[in-house]
Amino acid sequence: MTALGKILRLFFGVSEEATSFHQGNREAAQRLETVIRVVTKGCHITLQNSRFEVLVPRLNAVEPELRGFAYEGAGIGLAALDCLLPWKNRTRDFLDGPASSYIYAVPLGAGMALARLHRHPEHFLTRLDPVLGWLIIDGYGFHEGFFARQRYVAKKAVPTHLSAYARRVFDQGLGRSIWFSSSTDIEYVATTITGFPVSRQADLWSGVGLACGYTGGVERSAIETLQRVAGSYRSQLALGAAIAANARHRVGNPSTHAELACEVLCGLPSETASHMTDAARENLPIDGVEPTYEVWRQRLAAQFAVPAES
Repeated sequence: MTALGKILRLFFGVSEEATSFHQGNREAAQRLETVIRVVTKGCHITLQNSRFEVLVPRLNAVEPELRGFAYEGAGIGLAALDCLLPWKNRTRDFLDGPASSYIYAVPLGAGMALARLHRHPEHFLTRLDPVLGWLIIDGYGFHEGFFARQRYVAKKAVPTHLSAYARRVFDQGLGRSIWFSSSTDIEYVATTITGFPVSRQADLWSGVGLACGYTGGVERSAIETLQRVAGSYRSQLALGAAIAANARHRVGNPSTHAELACEVLCGLPSETASHMTDAARENLPIDGVEPTYEVWRQRLAAQFAVPAES
């Protein structure tokens, strides 16, 4: 490992305090702790040796169900190296090459690195895909909600250094962090989100749906309760669950909890929800007023919208 790698490995460690979750479901908390360990491991092995021919076999040695989290950790490590040694674009090269199936995990990790290094995430957007590159802002929001919980969740601070739309994607990541820190206590999740301004709640719920669908940790009854307490934001939960299903099907490791989340939140098998997610990305406008990422999300959410009662 290089001297820089050793320094960065220490910098990207996770303290015990950061993983002191809300006292909800203990089994769920253990699941989330496992996920954090795998993300951290993926980051550390990337910093040890970022050459793809060395890195990829080590990432692929992680069991399939958790492998996406290892690639998320790799996104952290590669983006950190891109920031500190900017003459290469390791993150984009990784996505264009051996990590082409992990189009969600790697940008999410990259966003966490930018937050840890106090870099403006929007400056990194030009390095990645114009649609899913926005997920770096999601990862950035997750990091701030997870590691600066008091400021961004308890005090509900607005990241004013971000553009108006980036703040919305930030809130999706913030919603994922709320799911993590809650130990999947549904009442805690609902109470926390309803404490935010109404204008922020839809994006927070979509982040919860994504985390519930991809990370899991709860039984059907809890997901049914989650859908009920989300009320008018049920389509946002479904949006997140469908994206989670797509992330898993793309890499060939669908899981029981992703299937369960889609059955409840989307009313569909996860494979069908995944196909819908891909279809919604077809023929996206490249020069519209709204970011293509938002057009994609709107298309997908509209398919899960609940008709208003007459």
